[in-house]
Amino acid sequence: MELLKTILYILLYPGLIYCVIGGLILSGIDRKLLARMQKRIGPPILQPFYDFFKLLGKETIVPRNAAKKAFLAAPVIGLISLITVSLFIPVFKFSPFSTYADLIVVIYLLTIPAVALIVGGSASGSPYAGVGISREMVAIISYELPMVVSLLAIAKKVGLALNNGVMTFSLAQIVEYQAQNGPLFTKISIIPAFIAMLLVIPCKVGSLPFDIAEAEIEICEGPLVEYSGAPLAIFKLNHAIKMLVMTSLFVTLFLSGAGTGILVVDALIQFILIIIVMFFSITLLKAITARLRVEQTLKFYWTYPTALAFLSLILVYFGL
Repeated sequence: MELLKTILYILLYPGLIYCVIGGLILSGIDRKLLARMQKRIGPPILQPFYDFFKLLGKETIVPRNAAKKAFLAAPVIGLISLITVSLFIPVFKFSPFSTYADLIVVIYLLTIPAVALIVGGSASGSPYAGVGISREMVAIISYELPMVVSLLAIAKKVGLALNNGVMTFSLAQIVEYQAQNGPLFTKISIIPAFIAMLLVIPCKVGSLPFDIAEAEIEICEGPLVEYSGAPLAIFKLNHAIKMLVMTSLFVTLFLSGAGTGILVVDALIQFILIIIVMFFSITLLKAITARLRVEQTLKFYWTYPTALAFLSLILVYFGL
């Protein structure tokens, strides 16, 4: 019976089927909201599904000089890592696999899709992909520092209350703290980290104004320039799922709590919160800003979000 439950969790919720459907719906909502903000009708919310299945039906062309195995394996590896992360993120107190991994594991797993993009782009042998790879590396260097420091502030804050002052990286304990003391974003010391993480999400996802690696107008989608058919469809799916996973992780870290105890209701509440977070961290920025240059991205993240994250960590250490 336990084995059957595990399989259902992996395949249905919060695993494969949820990630695919939830990610594509979230992407469709993002496009619809952006269109409305720009006074356009926009595509239907289900448009990402149409795009995904259309790409699946297209021919897969592998460049003559490409490293074929790495070229085809890269998008699949990225997809597997994102689904694995989703399994570890609690939905309020529902966390079937959270005891198997903590924030450190989640950070490593969230890095794999970016590495997969780099590997896939380098395997294609395209000069445009080479430019995109270097940009993706700069993006990773840019957002990892404020993200890690923000997570350290949360770990210390929860550890002071539940673990005798020792940092805790357990997502289950972070949720338990919020169930007892209210959402973390209401704590003065965590508000700067809350803002920093909100700014990290668009660069981690690779959306405007931080989509420097895949800038279509400048470098023809960079690492994806040689991709077509099913591999390209999986990379596009990875982008949608990454949006879902990052906003879901944000909700768990800052907006979680005891929940209702009814999984369907809690899942619905979580998804509504995910849409709200997506609007403020991704859609709104798309609507009001243009793409930043590579050096502007690095400078931005190593100043404002990093400063906010360190401020939060300092405030936590002073017991605020």
